[in-house]
Amino acid sequence: MNAFKAYDIRGVYGRAPKYRERPRLIRGDFDSSDVWKIGFFLPKLLNAKSVLVGRDDRASSPEVFEAFCEGVIASGADVVSIGQCTTPTIYFSTATMGFDAAVMITASHNPPEYNGIKVCKTGALPVDYSTGLSDLEQMCATGEIVPADKPGTVSKIDVRGDYLDFLRQYLPDLSKLKIGVDCSNGMAGLLIKDLLGTKPKYIYDEIDGTFPNHPPNPLEEKNCAELKQLVTHNRLDIGLIFDGDADRVMFVDEQGRFVQPDLITGVLAEYYLAEEKGRVLHDIRTSKAVTERIIELGGEPHMWKVGHSFAKMKMRELGCIVGGELAGHYYFRDFFNCDSGILTALIVLSVAAKLKADGKPFSSCIDGLMRYANSGELNFHIEDKDGAIAALVSKFTADEKPEAIHDFDGVRVEFANWWFNVRTSNTESYLRLVIEAKDEKLLAEKRAAIEIALKPFV
Repeated sequence: MNAFKAYDIRGVYGRAPKYRERPRLIRGDFDSSDVWKIGFFLPKLLNAKSVLVGRDDRASSPEVFEAFCEGVIASGADVVSIGQCTTPTIYFSTATMGFDAAVMITASHNPPEYNGIKVCKTGALPVDYSTGLSDLEQMCATGEIVPADKPGTVSKIDVRGDYLDFLRQYLPDLSKLKIGVDCSNGMAGLLIKDLLGTKPKYIYDEIDGTFPNHPPNPLEEKNCAELKQLVTHNRLDIGLIFDGDADRVMFVDEQGRFVQPDLITGVLAEYYLAEEKGRVLHDIRTSKAVTERIIELGGEPHMWKVGHSFAKMKMRELGCIVGGELAGHYYFRDFFNCDSGILTALIVLSVAAKLKADGKPFSSCIDGLMRYANSGELNFHIEDKDGAIAALVSKFTADEKPEAIHDFDGVRVEFANWWFNVRTSNTESYLRLVIEAKDEKLLAEKRAAIEIALKPFV
């Protein structure tokens, strides 16, 4: 089994269809026998008598659900199913209903042939490779399987209404706002119309785990093309696009411009710091403009590692009000320090509605955060990633004295007029690079120099 990753269990599932192909048997990173073992050993790992389970609409999800449930009940623990749902619905239900173990069967933004299992425990705390998944992997590989004398049971509950009630607390008056929504044929389609109603213009809101219109990854700007067209053609005020399991959301302004996701952390800071001064978490790739804005608003920015499990734990440790990442995950103290694409959307729509009431477009708050030229995240296929990182740091710190070096997630090296972060991906075989500079000319110059330095490693 090759599906255990840094943050979750995920990979090509052995019976899933490939993108735009008819279902057929393919060799995968894991299969139903692996899932059965995961279900069998998870209750022991988390000392849980019952496991909360939700799933997305991928073609393989019913089979993964069945195999997982069979493993759980064979161990003697019970399964409580909430059926199809968004990943944040699992977080909400785990925390509010007191479950000690919960899983969401999803591969999030990955193509249809993928599937996976996101695990959390008491209080919706994440379980990643360093906090339990490595032990679970070992159990699945070598653990003795002795079924319980008395099998567990499978029951169903309906949490949809409770979760919608929670979200409605953040629902602003949107009567004057013209909104476009792309659900990416993902799980956001289960809930979004209950909150926003029928007035917004929706595309790809039918749930379809084959993702027939575009891959469910809004971080790739090409997947936002139809939303951009929807916004500009209909003269809308703002556009939203969700990923497959609705734990992430990204935005398009009224001009049809894709909003760099780390800038939304600054928008959330505007909302929260107006009411309460406190700490705001951001990842190591975040624009300097966001940290500057947080300080201007009276907040205290804190930089940390990339990844939802790292962010959630640091949010708790520091007591942060809100946090965000370049990948479009946004975290809320008042949502158990977890991420929710729909909750983020409601808060950003609140900001957009207030701006419109003041006669200002949504782009006005984004323009205020576009102080620097930014490359976005660039990916390089490199085998010797550590060697490449060391070479970059050595070259550029020799050429220019850095103002700061942060080395807790790859390396972020800051100079007077520019900075770069280079890090290895925790989920894919890439070296990831972000560069930001005072203007486009300097950005182009530094990007070219870095690519030349990386060339021997590519």
